[in-house]
Amino acid sequence: MAEKLAPWSREEFEAKLREKGKGYHIYHPIHVLMYEGKLTQQQMQAWVANRYYYQIAIPMKDAAILSNCPDREIRRGWIQRIFDHDGSGAIAEGGEGGIEAWIHLGAAVGLSREDVTSLKLVAPGTKFAVDAYINFAKQRSWQESVCSSLTELFAPHIHQQRIDSWPSMYPWINAEGMQYFKNRLTQARRDVEQGLQVTLDYFSQSREMQMRALEILQFKLDVLWVMADAIMLQSADIKVEGRDYLRQPVMNVS
Repeated sequence: MAEKLAPWSREEFEAKLREKGKGYHIYHPIHVLMYEGKLTQQQMQAWVANRYYYQIAIPMKDAAILSNCPDREIRRGWIQRIFDHDGSGAIAEGGEGGIEAWIHLGAAVGLSREDVTSLKLVAPGTKFAVDAYINFAKQRSWQESVCSSLTELFAPHIHQQRIDSWPSMYPWINAEGMQYFKNRLTQARRDVEQGLQVTLDYFSQSREMQMRALEILQFKLDVLWVMADAIMLQSADIKVEGRDYLRQPVMNVS
């Protein structure tokens, strides 16, 4: 019988989780081209419209975690994520959340509210990937669903990248539309602290559980990568000659 491996230390386990950032969708060709300022307005619109489907799914994912979590203190902290995206209070009175901020981003790239909220511009592949993520959160333990949220480990960098590069790369984008990314710089860092604490505490019981956590995080990375694939296919004129951007998502939720 093979010798059972001891769990990694807490520090080693966290390092393994963070190493998964090498597969973050920031390295997908559509995001690389976005950072280089090479996307057209229509392509930027496709990206914003498709990502809206993900934005409206986030509070549903978080509500699923809350519904499965018996720990009152975890719920008290986690519920803030729903307020962050859905807003708290009347929109007209300043109670906007991330979803409304994303609609403003749509306006900044030339989309009407109807264009964004109707979902008519969302690619089937985007819907498939996001729905898979929501179903995961509903069906799995709350600890596994928390672990799947840890792609937020890598999010502040990509938000800052957009804040820094878009004004020069895409001067036609209304600066007011950037507020979503500015908000997430602080929100995501706070969320990381909570999600990482839960994951390190729960999954550090054995090497097998730690490996399971890495598989879960890979699944979420695959969700984001498949979404980027779907958006790029929708923008068929994107060219990536001479670059090796091929990747085979796993999408394994077993």
